[in-house]
Amino acid sequence: MHMTLTEAGMLVRGIFEDNGVRPSTSFSVAHALVQAEAAGQSGHGLRRVPAYVKQVRTGKVDGQAEPILSRPRPAVMSIDAAHGFAYPALDLAATELPAIVRDQGIAFAAIGRSHHAGVMALTVERFAEQGLIAMMFANAPAAMAPWGGKSPLFGTNPIAFAVPVANADPVVIDLALSKVARGKVMEAHQKGTSIPDDWALDIDGNPTTDAAAALKGTMAPSGGAKGAALALMVEILSAGLAGANFSYEASSLFDENGPPPELGHSIIAIDPDAANGGGTAMRMATLAEEMARQDGVRLPGRRGKGLRAEALSNGIEIEDDVLKAIEALR
Repeated sequence: MHMTLTEAGMLVRGIFEDNGVRPSTSFSVAHALVQAEAAGQSGHGLRRVPAYVKQVRTGKVDGQAEPILSRPRPAVMSIDAAHGFAYPALDLAATELPAIVRDQGIAFAAIGRSHHAGVMALTVERFAEQGLIAMMFANAPAAMAPWGGKSPLFGTNPIAFAVPVANADPVVIDLALSKVARGKVMEAHQKGTSIPDDWALDIDGNPTTDAAAALKGTMAPSGGAKGAALALMVEILSAGLAGANFSYEASSLFDENGPPPELGHSIIAIDPDAANGGGTAMRMATLAEEMARQDGVRLPGRRGKGLRAEALSNGIEIEDDVLKAIEALR
């Protein structure tokens, strides 16, 4: 079905409110999922609604939770997501952290007892649009073995980064440390389609094209041993610093079974003017122009930004099976 972003947002928001989620949280979650869908990230978009709602119904996610903010140090913000969805906590960080960055030059936010961080490009981009540089780290339920192992220990553990560019959209980087985001494997499983044989390994450590076998096995790390090492780094920077569950301790984001996942996220934001007195955005424009001189080069983040702009003007297509699953949650 074709819908405008407003219509899709109202539909999803209503579903969450009908299932006992507080209105402000419903708005935050619906906005994040619809924007993910608009950006072409359907694995983090509307296909997540049924699992999210079922987790609210069983108490795996507290739909009435409100994030709690504290300032243990001048440049440090701590946010307890309180077993609620991640998006209200991320909204709080995006609202409150910039003022601290302007004052201190650099600031850090640690978010604990949280849930699925979604498309992190959408979070770091909000800082870059205010002239700040931002990095974000998040862990996820175990899906990737340490290098040389066969049992899941780390999550796909994404990293995101955004930097402002003078007179242009920010450069935004968002990547999972697995070969692909696990949401893409989940999407293939829901559609009953196969996956490329370099995305994941089965429980015996063999490459597989079967999405169901991949979900039971492990994701392949991006860049081999280097990707696995970076996943460890993200584990420390997110869960370790936030006092959250490590990936192997967290319950699944794909079903309603088990306790709250209690995942961790962290954001580092920098005011570039504090380091060099200004001019970073102009220097970035020069670098971006130089990159764009080469045929075939596309600046990171521009595709998603373009898709969202197109969706804002023309709406999005919601697949029939996704819409049916959402409407069944009323």
